[in-house]
Amino acid sequence: MWDRLREAVLPAAKPAVPQGALKRVAPVELEVLPLPGGPARIEWRRSARARRVSLRIDPKGGGVVITLPQRAARQVGMALLMDNAAWVSERLAALPRAIAFADGAVVPLHGVPHRICHVPGQGGARVVGGEIHVGGDAAFLARRVTDFMRAAALDRLAKLALDKAETVGVRPKRVTVKDTRSRWGSCASDRSLAFSWRLILAPAYVQDYVAAHEVAHLRHMNHGPAFWALVDELTPHMAAAMAWLRDEGPGLLRVG
Repeated sequence: MWDRLREAVLPAAKPAVPQGALKRVAPVELEVLPLPGGPARIEWRRSARARRVSLRIDPKGGGVVITLPQRAARQVGMALLMDNAAWVSERLAALPRAIAFADGAVVPLHGVPHRICHVPGQGGARVVGGEIHVGGDAAFLARRVTDFMRAAALDRLAKLALDKAETVGVRPKRVTVKDTRSRWGSCASDRSLAFSWRLILAPAYVQDYVAAHEVAHLRHMNHGPAFWALVDELTPHMAAAMAWLRDEGPGLLRVG
């Protein structure tokens, strides 16, 4: 959903270089490397589950994530990066501008721009007209805005999910919100639903679609024809919302 994945298939049994030449990397290692479009933040990850070297753009961090299988040489990941350096630079340059939760910043709420205003004399955070008023110490403003957004997302998405579930005679075990990078929502085998809190930034019709998508999984744990027919029954916004998430979704990861 976020961006395409670039992969290099590795030999199944042997590392790409002699064992003595392998360079171990920490589970997460960060560095900045020069690319055609300028310096880029590279995050190296080692994964026991990975079967091949993969490269992806991280919209949230504004960098590149390279995942290596346990026995893969770092050189293979570097070769993959260099082979795709122009593509990586192009994708990084296309990322929306990052917007921090700060006094004066304009951020979307239900798809509508709202200005964050620090109001020291009040407590917590609340919406006043087209503004989000945030009280308390300025040092904790970002955390208070995040807490406000998460709470608003849980209220909104839980209500949508429970209402839709009731119409088709199903019920989730629980509904939670998380800060995910690769999924807007998920349905676990125990019937728990989870949503990205960043959906509260998106237009209401996008929230409606994602809630419908996950509720449909309570009946169909697949993406077969019956699943999509149920999603279409639960929301009139499927096509428009999918297009919005494809085009605008990565920008939500650049907020906060």
